[in-house]
Amino acid sequence: MKLGMVGLPNVGKSTLFNALTNAGAESANYPFCTIEKNIGIVSVPDARLDKLAEMYEPDKFTPATLEFVDIAGLVKGASKGEGLGNKFLGDIREVDAIVHVVRCFEDDNIIHVDGRINPASDIETINLELIFSDMEMVSRRIERTKKALKGDKKLQVQVDFLENLLTHLEEGKSARSYDFTEEELEWMKDMPLLSAKPVIYAANLSEDNFRSNLESNEHYQTVRKIAQEEHAAVLPICARMEADIADMNADDKAMFLEDLGLNESGLNRIIRKGYALLGLISYLTAGKQEVRAWTITKGTRAPQAAGKIHTDFEKGFIRAEVVSYDDLMESGSMAAAKEKGLIRLEGKDYVMQDGDIVLFRFNV
Repeated sequence: MKLGMVGLPNVGKSTLFNALTNAGAESANYPFCTIEKNIGIVSVPDARLDKLAEMYEPDKFTPATLEFVDIAGLVKGASKGEGLGNKFLGDIREVDAIVHVVRCFEDDNIIHVDGRINPASDIETINLELIFSDMEMVSRRIERTKKALKGDKKLQVQVDFLENLLTHLEEGKSARSYDFTEEELEWMKDMPLLSAKPVIYAANLSEDNFRSNLESNEHYQTVRKIAQEEHAAVLPICARMEADIADMNADDKAMFLEDLGLNESGLNRIIRKGYALLGLISYLTAGKQEVRAWTITKGTRAPQAAGKIHTDFEKGFIRAEVVSYDDLMESGSMAAAKEKGLIRLEGKDYVMQDGDIVLFRFNV
């Protein structure tokens, strides 16, 4: 999973990126501090994997990974190539989902690019640049489809759809808020729109605001309302606080989070939101040689899941020997789970479930 972090200059985007990844991206109080994209790869925390490691004491431990991309700051006119616009839009195309950092804190010492704190305006600035880029793409598709229409009248339904979508975009609405049919989504597969990408709005709060009642925070409530309208996710976070705990040991971090009434760090919360938005789950493989998590899309069948390990596993798939994580933990060992009949033999039509522990049988 690749998440692109975006935001206007001086909203705390690079500070949050550094805190989440410890990648050391430059962070400063002036626009366009981030010019080249910074990339940080982090392990996806999974307590199930830790338990399996205790059980098997494997030679190798491999969690799933997540790639964060800290993308250059954006200003109005990016879709026309202003500032670092073309680079920004190109980087956005490469990510699976967007973490849009929105400034929800007041601080006279940190200049806002527009001179005032206005989350709705900040969100609109970036969304409109994505929408303008999409409008160009949809307009070009309409022209091509109309030309093809002369030889195939069946394409009229696609023209009608594209024109409706263009109207939606022209109203300043992102593609992710458009109600696509299954057939329309198929037509869109070779035209990935930027404003259709799933979004997590990371509402960056001051530490005082983060510790207090969010219901009374006007800026956060603005972001929350926009997220609901767009079918996007929203996550209250304090970049400065995440930076403070980034280097703490596990015990100190746990105590700090407990003091805030939280069970997990901002990184964990973003990962969970990202998995939910993209419809991702993890299945596990376990043995003395390696304990590993594999990320797949919900609804993936066993042969395709096996193909994540190696293409030969998918080509020569015979069956999957599956036990749920909970059943294995309750049994205490794989041998005990087998005695209880908890290990299932699944065929090609089996849909993988989150937390499945699997041994694939194949023959090439």
